[in-house]
Amino acid sequence: MATWLPKIDEPADLRRLKTPELRELCAELREEILRVTALNGGHLASSLGAVELVVALHYVFDTPRDRLVFDVGHQAYAHKLLTGRRDQFPTLRQEGGLSGFLRRAESPFDAFGAGHASTAISAALGMALARDRLGERYRVLAVTGDGSMTGGLCYEALNNLGNLKTDMVVLLNDNAMSISRNTGAIARYFNRIVTTPFYNERHRELVDLIMRLPAGGRIRRLGHKLEESLKGLILPGVLFEELGVRYLGPIDGHDLEALIATLLKVRDLQGPLLLHVLTVKGKGRDYSESDPITWHSPPVVPFKLETGETPPKAPGPPSYSSVFVDTLRELARRDRRLVALTAAMLEGTGLTSFQAEFPDRTFDVGIAEAHAVVCAAGMACDGLRPFVCIYSTFLQRAVDPVIHDVALQNLPVVLAVDRAGLVGADGPTHHGAFDLAYLRMIPNLVVMAPMDERELRQMTYTAFLHESGPIALRFPRGKASGAIPLDEPLEALPIGRAEVLADGEAVCLIGLGPMAAQAIKAAAILAERGVRPGVVNARFVKPLDTGLLENLARRYRWLVTIEDHVAAGGFGSAVAEALAALGVARPPVILGLPDRFLPHGSPDSLYHQAGLSPEAIAERVLGLIAADADAEKHGPAERGKPRRRTSAAA
Repeated sequence: MATWLPKIDEPADLRRLKTPELRELCAELREEILRVTALNGGHLASSLGAVELVVALHYVFDTPRDRLVFDVGHQAYAHKLLTGRRDQFPTLRQEGGLSGFLRRAESPFDAFGAGHASTAISAALGMALARDRLGERYRVLAVTGDGSMTGGLCYEALNNLGNLKTDMVVLLNDNAMSISRNTGAIARYFNRIVTTPFYNERHRELVDLIMRLPAGGRIRRLGHKLEESLKGLILPGVLFEELGVRYLGPIDGHDLEALIATLLKVRDLQGPLLLHVLTVKGKGRDYSESDPITWHSPPVVPFKLETGETPPKAPGPPSYSSVFVDTLRELARRDRRLVALTAAMLEGTGLTSFQAEFPDRTFDVGIAEAHAVVCAAGMACDGLRPFVCIYSTFLQRAVDPVIHDVALQNLPVVLAVDRAGLVGADGPTHHGAFDLAYLRMIPNLVVMAPMDERELRQMTYTAFLHESGPIALRFPRGKASGAIPLDEPLEALPIGRAEVLADGEAVCLIGLGPMAAQAIKAAAILAERGVRPGVVNARFVKPLDTGLLENLARRYRWLVTIEDHVAAGGFGSAVAEALAALGVARPPVILGLPDRFLPHGSPDSLYHQAGLSPEAIAERVLGLIAADADAEKHGPAERGKPRRRTSAAA
């Protein structure tokens, strides 16, 4: 049973504890993180590795007055437990519960929201500049690492920070997922020297003395070169020093006493500083320490805390990601030009099996989505067939390269847009709700979405054969239907052609991607209520099947579009634009995600809340019919009045 954690309601409570008690608290934090993630899932290994660092930061700095800015949020479960959310922690990632990431609305201790990587240094610098501009006095710290330093945004921020010379601290949590380690007695000794007030005061006095000499400038430059050469021999920090950010470290991120002592010294230093902290990702359990990639997020829940054992995996349908990658492997065996790129998401996109078979044709570029897209454009220029495999929410970071470097040059790059639609427990930072809006506006780009796993295979093949320009293939997270054999021969789909699944009367449901399957289920519910709708699988957002749309507009009183995307600017908007261009007066009824950020929760529950479950779709259609019948009852004058457009976004 925990002794100290129940007594910590805010970081101020930490400061009453002695070092041995803090060590016990760290062990209790790890147990609570393990206990909750064993049931709920989440980002385990990174948070286990950062426990001592988080405790030391809250012990030394006056949070939330001092701003503590985390990268991503993967490292911040201990932070949540220490900042008044202990009792809510069992609700982590559950609908209505705590977010798995950082949210300003959740706690005043969450200085900046974090779900995507490499943002902490930029945000912290902005806070430091605001502090200085407004004449305030508080400290600003950015906690980065856990792979975030593979993102270019970090270096843009460091470059700016070094130029501005703003008082700010960057904590680099190096858990072997980013910068290489450099340890040893000399490094520890040098670190102890450079963090002492004596050293820093003598350093300033010496500089002042040298500058008073006749050749002071030349002597100082020579001394600076000598100092940098010494640091280059024993420290991995020359890059940061050259950017104008003073480097300190590395230090052991699990030595609580050393961490606190160093942070107390760093707290009083001026200028931009980077403190390099070495941690073990997954610290506290052999299974997570030895395999931090697997335990970055538990592969199966629940699992046994002590051993990491999980229950036998029940047989079930494959995931959409695995169906896509298996098809990609099949195509790669046929054509040696095919290559796959991803941005630090080999496991998430399922590319590990592709890498195992084609290691020299798999490129993980780190957390650098824009670079991945431009690199793929270069590959396409010189004869390769690149597939860029990125989550929908992360592809947002590469919109300009998609426009400027791929589409403008009409290069045959395939964008495999994984995790489209609502993704569940990861919540609003990871929902793939905006990709259609930012992709369909781009000239030369074909955009398509499969209804099921068979169509995903066909569309992957279609994308591979499409060498006349770029093409985007979006598909959801989660399991496929499992009802469709995956050994059928690959067949290309005609670009821009939709598929009529059922004829009907009065109402036609036009579903995109997995929403076509929802439309089929909604049609079955409506049939039980005496309504026989038509059903269409749209397949393509760009180009649209305008010939079919014109025919459907003549045949049906209502066209209802359904998409797992925001209603604004998405598939329904594209249909409305096309119908208007065709001279069709009646706009479609657009069912899509509402104009707000949806929280975390189970996808089924969230889709129901958004009006996109089969039952909700059926109710909307019945409402249309009832409203029309009511208008008929009140006669021509009532029918002649303009009716409000029906949309899930309204």
